Amino acid sequence: MLRAMPKVYAVIMAGGAGTRFWPASRALRPKQLLPLAGGSEEPLLAATVRRLAPLVSEDRVIVVTGEHLAEATAQAVPGVPRAQILCEPAPRNTAPCIAWASATVARLDPEAVVVVLPSDHFIGDEPAFRRVLEQAIASAASGRVTTVGIVPTRPETGYGYIEVGEPLEGGPAKSVVRFVEKPDRARAETFVSGGRHLWNAGMFFFRASDMASLVGEHLPELARGVARIDEAARAGNETAVVKEVFPTLPSISIDHGVMEKAKGLAVVPGEFGWNDVGSWQSAWELGEQDAAGNALAKGALAIDAKNNLVRTLGAGQKTVALVGVDDLVVVETDDAILVIPRERAQDVRLVVDALKAAGRTSLL
Repeated sequence: MLRAMPKVYAVIMAGGAGTRFWPASRALRPKQLLPLAGGSEEPLLAATVRRLAPLVSEDRVIVVTGEHLAEATAQAVPGVPRAQILCEPAPRNTAPCIAWASATVARLDPEAVVVVLPSDHFIGDEPAFRRVLEQAIASAASGRVTTVGIVPTRPETGYGYIEVGEPLEGGPAKSVVRFVEKPDRARAETFVSGGRHLWNAGMFFFRASDMASLVGEHLPELARGVARIDEAARAGNETAVVKEVFPTLPSISIDHGVMEKAKGLAVVPGEFGWNDVGSWQSAWELGEQDAAGNALAKGALAIDAKNNLVRTLGAGQKTVALVGVDDLVVVETDDAILVIPRERAQDVRLVVDALKAAGRTSLL
């Protein structure tokens, strides 16, 4: 039976831009603040915090985001204490984010186990997700830095993988042989058929003290910077020192900076309907579809059309009608309309690049 764990804190990484969801996603309202998965109007960040209960209550959640997103983030998760929304003055990738948040947790509870999760994923089976998290937390509490790997359902080339070793004593966790970069198609097919590789979903579990030791060993420059921030926080001057120090920290992912170098890592396999909501294609897959495979906005019409996604996000709620077209993404906002084949959903970033090049920043 799931139970509250008083020495567990969650760190939610919520600083991404989500440019593949333009025109819905903008600089001040990025992917994690949008309701992009399923039929819910719940922003992805809010869903991430909610489904952690009863393992981690909102008062033990820390959200790390950008300075420019502080107010919108606070509105999305009103139950998270405002002091526990950490605002990065500059994006520096996941290692500085996790190191800073872990030091914050250590001040609150030096013996705490930290759960690190992305803010913008979808989970189809939330009870199963919480059971896997409970297993990963138990593994981390025993002193093993642990991750959750997703049992692959297809030979995906867009994800990194984790090669799994032998089972470890005391639970379902297994040893991590190595982290593997995104493979080509043939290698991905081998991974899936071999049964010894999991998708790397970017979820990490560790005692705060263990992460501090790993950062000190593998990223000493980052460790020194975080130590300065931590000292300032204890003296009541954290905000000013963060503005000075954080932009100077090395920009590196936790995977490359720490996890790929660390020894004795554990992984818990998970099957709970995970989706990284990586593009409008994912939004179509997770949307409520009619008999023809269309995931339509309220009031939209599809005549002799199939497998389309329509989202109307403008204040006027225009009626979108599709006739005789298949496999399209159509997204309408107050100031922009996107029309793109679903199979090219990843290319939305090309629109963002073109707008930047043309100096049309009001659309970004």
